[in-house]
Amino acid sequence: MQIPLDYYRILGLPVAASHEQLQQAYRDRLQQLPRREYSPAAIAARKQLIEQAYAVLSEPSQRKTYDTNYFAHRYEQQPTPKDTENSAEFLIEDIFAPHTPIIEISDDLFAGALLILQELGEYELVLTLGNAYLNNSYREQNDDQLRADVVLTVALACLELGREQWQQENYESAANSLQNGEQRLTREGIFLNLRNDIAADLNKLRPYRILALLTEPEGTSLERRHLGLRLLQDLLNARGGIDGTSDDGSGLSLDDFLRFIQQLRTYLTVSEQQTLFEAESKRPSAVANYLAVYALIARGFTQRMPVLISQAKLLLHHLAQAKRQDVYLEQAIAALLLGQTVEANHALELSHEHEPLEFIREHSQGSPDLLPGLCLYAERWLQNEVFPQFRDLKHQQASLKEYFADDHVQTYLEALPNQSETSQTVAKGATSTTHKASQPQRQKPNRTRQTTANAAVNTTTNVTTSVNTVGSATLEPATEHTTSTQNGYLTVSRTSAMEHVRVPHRKRRKRKAFAVKDKTAIALLALVGLVGSVFVFALLGQAFGWLRQTLYPAPPPLPGEQLAVQLNQPLLAIPSPGSQFLPVVEPLDAATAEQVIQSWLSAKAAAFSTDYAIASLQNILVDPALAQWQQRVRSDRANNRHRQFQHNLKIDSVQVNATNPNLATVQATVSEIAQIYDRGKLNQRASYADENLRVRYDLVRSNSAWRIRQMQVLN
Repeated sequence: MQIPLDYYRILGLPVAASHEQLQQAYRDRLQQLPRREYSPAAIAARKQLIEQAYAVLSEPSQRKTYDTNYFAHRYEQQPTPKDTENSAEFLIEDIFAPHTPIIEISDDLFAGALLILQELGEYELVLTLGNAYLNNSYREQNDDQLRADVVLTVALACLELGREQWQQENYESAANSLQNGEQRLTREGIFLNLRNDIAADLNKLRPYRILALLTEPEGTSLERRHLGLRLLQDLLNARGGIDGTSDDGSGLSLDDFLRFIQQLRTYLTVSEQQTLFEAESKRPSAVANYLAVYALIARGFTQRMPVLISQAKLLLHHLAQAKRQDVYLEQAIAALLLGQTVEANHALELSHEHEPLEFIREHSQGSPDLLPGLCLYAERWLQNEVFPQFRDLKHQQASLKEYFADDHVQTYLEALPNQSETSQTVAKGATSTTHKASQPQRQKPNRTRQTTANAAVNTTTNVTTSVNTVGSATLEPATEHTTSTQNGYLTVSRTSAMEHVRVPHRKRRKRKAFAVKDKTAIALLALVGLVGSVFVFALLGQAFGWLRQTLYPAPPPLPGEQLAVQLNQPLLAIPSPGSQFLPVVEPLDAATAEQVIQSWLSAKAAAFSTDYAIASLQNILVDPALAQWQQRVRSDRANNRHRQFQHNLKIDSVQVNATNPNLATVQATVSEIAQIYDRGKLNQRASYADENLRVRYDLVRSNSAWRIRQMQVLN
């Protein structure tokens, strides 16, 4: 059996290692024992390969012969097992990189060789070789212990490869690697502890996957977006809801998870948020209730579906009554959008949102009610606080006039139960900010809603005119709101409904004036009266406080510190599109093909430099070429080796597949000069200069960009 290893790599040494370094590496490798789950046979096979490598390299004549053959492989292609008559019992194709040294081992040393490749970080090679062995029907019936060792090595390679891809922010690739390892262990039914470790990593990776999938730009695969939504629902189910405390394995605390949800909202559409938060509000959840209100109002307003605003109004009523939340301002806006002006004014009277109320009163001057200011505030609230929270409404304009003028809205409002005569009076008074409130007029019952809607339209027009006359006004977000979204933050707190009590002033009775001759007596009498008044008012205040506590007991305080979560910081950094080596988009001709190949050569130079910029390969390569070149970079990094390249390029031909325009073939003449450095020192023997190499590149178009799938040297 042939394995892509060499004796220097088995010992972890550079080619130019001294005899002392060889002895030290040999001792270190023997002392580094593998995991305890490996069988004694696998550990013995690993030790035998290490001793075999040391025996050859420690004897000068054998080392010289080995070095001669070793460097010969640097300049000629090693035949793969399929080209050899005495090949292995299972095929290993397209896994050996050009100029890769290969050693022959017996079948009983296969587990030890895989173990050494795993320790060297050759995870892709381990998966290719190990899966080929495990999927071979003949091998399955051969040696159960050897099969268990191979399964263990493959699972460990999946785990380490997944963690490496996670660090590179390739979250879906990391998830696929981890899931492959978990599925392999589940099918075999062994190594439960390792399976639990992989499952734990998958749980911690889940929030990263959700955010990466849902933040993909519009026009990407709907299947990937549905996967992100499904993962989000699974995460919520594992936690027991948005404000649940069950352990979902993600490691996110309640505050962190609230930040995570708030960060996700701007990447979800209004319909997605409605579906999600309406379902979550039934757990029950006050936070989901409030977020569902936002979604229902936003969708009901933009899509002219007032029935959704009615649903939002019911949820707000539940928050106000059952949860004792101060959501009266939102109730007023919902009532306004339903044409219920009396309820809107009544809700404003109960609200303790000081700054919004001041804004509404300021822009309702000269009107018998607060309807003009409320209309203006509602438009600004929708535009500045509600719409930015939805992926598809960020550029939506809020216009009450257009909303009430819609035929569907008019029909729905007319079908609602009629308001009282007082409601009709207020609605007629709202049609003009200068109309007198003392002249109510009775109208026909079937026209009540239409009159109210028209009143809101006219009020909006009048308010806009008056604001343009006075000057632009700015609205500050509420600071005392129970569950509100301010500048992208989700704030949760509690307020009392009895915060302010108005005491009417008593009218003083007229008394006859009297003359007092003694000024000292008058002053003393006044002082006594003042002290008595203070004492009486103090007693009245205590009595009133006791009465209020009795009639309106405060809700029990929540355990722990109340949440004040700011969510403008992302949970994790998502890579911005593009990088140093950008793939070239269509059309593909000689000029663009030259840019593609030149991008590959630049990415190759960066990947093999001292920085080991392996991530640059992902922008120009796809599998199987991507996996092969990533493996080579990791190999150089493990051996403390780097390379400096100089390239000259000439495009010979470009051919796009006639049946599949997403495939193309480019033939080019490439001159490559490589200076190879081992541990910082130039290795003249390993360096080379290949001139006028004819290379064939197989290209595939992925996401409107051309990438290299395979490459082959023709001469």
